[in-house]
Amino acid sequence: MVNVMSSSIEWKVRNFDELGVNELYALLQLRSDVFVVEQQCAYADPDGVDSRKDVLHLLGSLPTVTLACYARAMGPDTTAHNCGEMAVSIGRVVCSSQVRGCGAGRQLMTQAIALCEEHWPEYPIRISAQAHLSAFYSSLGFEALGEIYLEDNIPHIAMRRAVVSR
Repeated sequence: MVNVMSSSIEWKVRNFDELGVNELYALLQLRSDVFVVEQQCAYADPDGVDSRKDVLHLLGSLPTVTLACYARAMGPDTTAHNCGEMAVSIGRVVCSSQVRGCGAGRQLMTQAIALCEEHWPEYPIRISAQAHLSAFYSSLGFEALGEIYLEDNIPHIAMRRAVVSR
């Protein structure tokens, strides 16, 4: 396990066209390793959303880990998590097994929230959170909405973070 507290995560934000081949390969590999293999969810991860013009990719790297963590931020959409309101969304939140439990997830979500607030400050943020992580997301200002549901056979809950007044 890598100590992310003693190492500084290097953050990069890219739209799809700015992703280098190695960055794209690394993010697809990390997402596949965790979501498809580790969590045993057979689904097509490349879903056509990555290349949308309103999607930003947040990549966190360490000197010893090519891609330590990743999330994608999606611009305003009324269909995000079936919310019925214009909202931005953070999804595909993932940390490498090498950095889990060391604070990388909190750093990743803090960066992703800041990214959304910078680019789309007037919109709330929606996530589809794995239910067992709802307390973690609550600590970042998200509130649970509705009931727990199954997404890819994993219990999830819709959560919303209100617009922060500036």
